Amino acid sequence: MSLTTAALTGTVLTETVHARELPMEAWMYGLIALIIFAALGFIAASYRDVANRHRGKAAAYAARHTGDGHVGH
Repeated sequence: MSLTTAALTGTVLTETVHARELPMEAWMYGLIALIIFAALGFIAASYRDVANRHRGKAAAYAARHTGDGHVGH
């Protein structure tokens, strides 16, 4: 390895170490992901037990649509 090669290699390595910096702190990405997942979890949890909110409609639908093959529309 010649002196020129060593100097060029050292120059290239030192220039590429900090080639790109993050636009914000690294822990902020985790915080943003946590907030997004919490919001999506809240949305998914809000759909729990939706069928039981309309129990009267479900009973009326089941009474109209019995298993006899006839649809009463």
